Amino acid sequence: MDFVFERRYRGPLKGVILDWAGTTMDYGCYAPAVVFIEIYKRFGVEITMEQAREPMGAHKRDHIQQIAQIEAVRNKWTEVHGAPPGEQDIDNMFEQFVPRQLEVLAQYADLIPGCLEALATFRERGLKIGSTTGYLPDMMTLLLKEAANRGYEPDSTVCAGDVPAGRPQPWMCLRNAENLAIYPMEAIVKVGDTLPDIFEGLNAGMWTVALAMTGNELGLNEAELNALDPEVRRLKRERAYSRMAMAGAHYVVDGIWDVPPIIDDINARLRRGERP
Repeated sequence: MDFVFERRYRGPLKGVILDWAGTTMDYGCYAPAVVFIEIYKRFGVEITMEQAREPMGAHKRDHIQQIAQIEAVRNKWTEVHGAPPGEQDIDNMFEQFVPRQLEVLAQYADLIPGCLEALATFRERGLKIGSTTGYLPDMMTLLLKEAANRGYEPDSTVCAGDVPAGRPQPWMCLRNAENLAIYPMEAIVKVGDTLPDIFEGLNAGMWTVALAMTGNELGLNEAELNALDPEVRRLKRERAYSRMAMAGAHYVVDGIWDVPPIIDDINARLRRGERP
């Protein structure tokens, strides 16, 4: 009988890669959504908050393009402009999006409650901290300053514009691993609040943790969430958990404050020889 012996990593986690809006700051992931709505309105097309949020997590130009591909939006655009939105239309909207996004980012830069405590726990466990984002480099220059003023300084930040393609492709996560000098990829956890965050982590061969309550899936800030009728809140939470689990997340929790115990659980699984 022939036997094949497989090489498995059984060491501890070495790093965690975090999303930004809806994960570490901007409870409810409002900063990009409100600007997408405004930019489409400038071009004569009213879109809903739900439509603005649907492609969340993608490179911002890709996001604008994907909104334009939603059938209802495409039909409205055609009614207003006499033709479906084309590449030049997307470029024109993106050109106006960038400066407007820069103007409002600082208004939505407060850290999500529990973020600093979770980050401290990651550091205590010896984890390096990376980050990925659909924001552009100029936007991240501003946000990194705002985050540092609030006590958050990741070891690495990679934007969609820094790599060949953004989410759901894995390149931002792989660039973070290179920047942080850590491997293998099963020794790293990806944490985010959107489905593309989950796909990005899975495609990079990482453990993935999805945050259901603080980001784009619910699209509500803390005050709005607390004001919900308890039954409505339960149903929204249940739907978010289901969508994220079905997308393939290894873990789904409410917010970043729930992640530290998961680090311990993943470490135990790694010791048993498990992989993502």
